[in-house]
Amino acid sequence: MKHRTTDVVVIGGGAAGAFCAALLGDKGAQVILLEPNREIGRKLRITGKGRCNLTNNCDKKTFLENVPVNAKFLHSALQAFSPADAMSWFENHGVPLKTERGKRVFPVSDNANDVADALDKELRRCGIEVLHCRAKRILTDDDGICGVDTQEGSISCRAVVLATGGKSYPATGSTGDGLHFARELGHAVTKIQPSLVPLTVSGDVCSELMGLSLRNVELTVRESGKKVFSELGELLFTHFGVSGPLVLSASSHMRDVAQRDYTLHIDLKPALDEAALDKRVQADFAKYRNSDFINALGDLLPRKLIPVIVRLSGIDPRTKVHSVSKQQRNALVRLLKDFALSVDGTRPIAEAIVTSGGVDVREISPKTMESKKVKRLYFAGEIMDVDGYTGGFNLQIAWSTAYCAAKAILEMNE
Repeated sequence: MKHRTTDVVVIGGGAAGAFCAALLGDKGAQVILLEPNREIGRKLRITGKGRCNLTNNCDKKTFLENVPVNAKFLHSALQAFSPADAMSWFENHGVPLKTERGKRVFPVSDNANDVADALDKELRRCGIEVLHCRAKRILTDDDGICGVDTQEGSISCRAVVLATGGKSYPATGSTGDGLHFARELGHAVTKIQPSLVPLTVSGDVCSELMGLSLRNVELTVRESGKKVFSELGELLFTHFGVSGPLVLSASSHMRDVAQRDYTLHIDLKPALDEAALDKRVQADFAKYRNSDFINALGDLLPRKLIPVIVRLSGIDPRTKVHSVSKQQRNALVRLLKDFALSVDGTRPIAEAIVTSGGVDVREISPKTMESKKVKRLYFAGEIMDVDGYTGGFNLQIAWSTAYCAAKAILEMNE
């Protein structure tokens, strides 16, 4: 590639980068989008188990309550481009949407490719040039940004948008390059760690239960005894510990997991208090009064869970049900209401849905996403130290911050 000149170089063709480039191109800016993958939106295409929960249909106050890290930084961005704005944009670009439980927004088709393809189609309509190569270095002079060195040559430009994501799902292109560029340009980068990630659990219980999915259970997380998370939903036991929607949500409330004392408390019967559950157990015990204890729990628990509960209850599995004491029965009820697991870490950052940590937002203008250190350097999406819970919040952060960056660049060129 010979030396090129353009108005803006957007580095990263994920949700934030592609959206920012499309917004710029729609208003006539000349843009080169750098994306090493052969298609844009690689990570976007696999989000939400391939369904793509692209935003959350809630108000700003509720939204910010679902951003545990640097929520205040997003006030202006959400004001400028809200979840309602994001929904309108995608519906106007050929993606009918629906709102499900928890105000999660999905394409009616349940196909994440429709979201990524809408961005791709808009990039083509606007004449955005997508170069499938990797940036090597961002160039500056005394006046700020002046260009980008790539694997295939250099590009002169007036502005750069860094939208390379974090370090989660590196196979999709999130290799941390943008964080390296930010450091090179004098930006502080906060500690990078996984968020929305499966948890590893000590002991053999989870591997014994591997493959068992529990629905409508309540998961509570305690840090040194203090409750930090509690929610109803679904979780999955794996060979290493636990995963599933509840666990991913819980993990975003947990920091430095390997260094802190976290325990998981699963209420297997959240619809019943202890007294009501005790009556239910007594009814089952009456039904199976002449059976062995291990054969009396089939109406109450999934088959795979029964041997584990029996062992943890301390009741001999061959004890006849009519011989189980009230004290033993009470202990069983408490176990069903508080099935506890000790967390010893998380799965690797490569398996995390998002990265927690990133470019320090104190060094970024919250209205324009422009660097406070380098003129005409902008940030969008996960590269910044802002992350939300599951439910469409992280993709909305991508749309809103990309919008602010595009708007500021267009105003700069006026």
